[in-house]
Amino acid sequence: MNTPHLDVAVHEQAELGEGPTWDPATGRLIWVDIVSARVHTYDPLSGRRTVMAAEQHVGAAKPRAGGGLVVNLRDGIGLYDADGAFRWLVRDPVPGRRGNDAAVAPDGALWAGSMRYDGAPDGGGLVRVAADGAVTEVLPVVACGNGIGWSPDGSLMYFIDTPTRRIDVFDFDGEHAVDRRPFVTVEEGAGFPDGLTVDAEGAVWVALWDGAAVRRYTPDGALDRIVPVPVRRPTACAFGGRDLGDLYISTARSGLTSPHPLSGSLLVLPDAGRGLPGTPFAG
Repeated sequence: MNTPHLDVAVHEQAELGEGPTWDPATGRLIWVDIVSARVHTYDPLSGRRTVMAAEQHVGAAKPRAGGGLVVNLRDGIGLYDADGAFRWLVRDPVPGRRGNDAAVAPDGALWAGSMRYDGAPDGGGLVRVAADGAVTEVLPVVACGNGIGWSPDGSLMYFIDTPTRRIDVFDFDGEHAVDRRPFVTVEEGAGFPDGLTVDAEGAVWVALWDGAAVRRYTPDGALDRIVPVPVRRPTACAFGGRDLGDLYISTARSGLTSPHPLSGSLLVLPDAGRGLPGTPFAG
């Protein structure tokens, strides 16, 4: 296979860039800088960018069905309307904890991870948030609730608790995730699995924090592609563009004494494959 050619979609010095998400309704990619409390958008056709200050540290921002965004904040789940007005959907502040990665399930519910700022191994969790704000606790104890995604037929859900170095898989019935089991374990020294996305063939792409790479695993867990990146800390990946063929990769410079000049930028691998259409949050 030819060495892939990475491009820079957005030159940025994000401290903790995360959560790229394609919004087909606007033709824009949404991503966040968690600790700078910023929500970014990027239109690959025009090159136009926007940056919005969030209310708090923001772990994820996803499109809503009626326009606007749902955001996983330090103290809970918030909603931005299309006109920028903000309100809380779920407010549950826990000292020392913040929202982290999140994803919208095929039924329009938000699955939101959390973690402690100090990285305590039992300080985070995973919850399901319905459109009306009803919260269901899924995993009460995780260290760093991270990458979440679903198989093309919706029968499987993937989840990462980053310090475990595992991608886990659950059986999924449209609302409940059961029978958690390891899908892939990233070997020691190769970095830590962070954000993930699932492509149209059911393969799982995962960004490796401290691993300077994005990997693709087939549905049976076999490693079949490694995409080296020039930065040490890629954080997450998502397909976007008109045909969902381009793989966008968010990156971070947080904690690095001599970060690469592109650390914190949004990278893109053109024609990497084909992604799955996303579902907007139903609330």
